[in-house]
Amino acid sequence: MTIDTAAVAARPPAPGLLARLFPPDEPLEARRRLFLILLTLPACLYVAVFAVYPAVRGLGYAFFRYNLLKPQRNAFVGLANFEKLWTDPSSHAAIVNTLTFMASAVTAEFVVGFALALLLWRDRGFNRVVLALLLVPVTVTPLATGLMFRGLLTPDYGPIGYFARTLGISAERGFLGTPETALATIVVMDVWQWTPLVALILLAGLKAIPASVLEAAAVDGATALQRFVTIVVPMMVPTMLLALLLRLIDASMVFDTIYVTTNGGPNDATNVLMIRAVKEGLEFFNIGTAAAISAFMLALVGVLATAFFLLIDRYERTVAP
Repeated sequence: MTIDTAAVAARPPAPGLLARLFPPDEPLEARRRLFLILLTLPACLYVAVFAVYPAVRGLGYAFFRYNLLKPQRNAFVGLANFEKLWTDPSSHAAIVNTLTFMASAVTAEFVVGFALALLLWRDRGFNRVVLALLLVPVTVTPLATGLMFRGLLTPDYGPIGYFARTLGISAERGFLGTPETALATIVVMDVWQWTPLVALILLAGLKAIPASVLEAAAVDGATALQRFVTIVVPMMVPTMLLALLLRLIDASMVFDTIYVTTNGGPNDATNVLMIRAVKEGLEFFNIGTAAAISAFMLALVGVLATAFFLLIDRYERTVAP
């Protein structure tokens, strides 16, 4: 058997991997779409394995009485774990405290953050220095923030807590040790840390407003208040909604600060959903109850995100020409 070396030499080489994945005879749009799919595939697989699968698995546990200490007694209980959120006093308090914390903390952060953004709107050297200093609390982890404030507010030796107790401003056990002031103190800590982030988001929205529009309104005789109400606020609505959405989602999952300061106490005054879920899952090993709390939190975040996206879409449809 003889090999025709001339035919072998004249045969075109086999196409490489890239040539097989992106044939040159295919339309450019099809090759571009395939390239984008392959580019995002690793990220999609990562999210599916480490986010979607655990969430679906946890949602399944929410319908079972599943305790790691009593595996032989696991059974399907339907919606009993969700009913426990409303009948159990600690779980019900966790829902109320979470919603109260979200409303009060995010409202204060938005108001103060908007005021700071307006003060830093003008591009001056002093404003840039102040903005850099304002971002320092954002760089501190919530765990470190909680430890710092716990040291400051300790009634025995804390620089703030000791003098507050001595002057009669706080009770003997301090701001964090009294049920009437514990949650409000946690709110103040959250406001201190995350108000600069809200201010930065709102400042970016203010910077995006064309200066020519404000100048034209000023030439027409509009006062500063009129320009703020009729131009600044309407053009800032999408940015405001985005800032509110981001902070509400983050506030619904507050954990680190409360864990290192009060751990949900005193008397469930700072017991929020994340604290309750961690206690049920990692202290009492009630995986079913912890999964139900997590599912409730996921539903809460989904409702908030959907509502805000609908508001943004409705606003854009309203103002669109």
